[in-house]
Amino acid sequence: MSEKLFRLTPEGDVENDRPAADRLISGDPEFKTWNVEEIEGLYCGIWQSTPGKWRVVYDEWEYFHILSGVSVITQDGADPVTLNTGDSFIIRPGFAGTWEVLETTTKDYVIRL
Repeated sequence: MSEKLFRLTPEGDVENDRPAADRLISGDPEFKTWNVEEIEGLYCGIWQSTPGKWRVVYDEWEYFHILSGVSVITQDGADPVTLNTGDSFIIRPGFAGTWEVLETTTKDYVIRL
């Protein structure tokens, strides 16, 4: 088995997306995702979004680190949490709430299904 060391950077193939229409609350956010690694239920890369707000529901584990920007994530029934550059978080399966990007936000992430 060969090992590989690499730096996570937003380069190469990019996936462009938007929130599903039935989840969009406000704005016109656009997502860009650079998937760096996808193996056996583990995904990692860089994600970026322009301002807007939408509903989120997580069925997977996600660790992320905010590289730039400001967002607010609010779990249903809980107080909002502001995400700033340098912050790191873990979201567990079953999380439901909203994600609001106030300033274009870029994060690196690791997702485990």
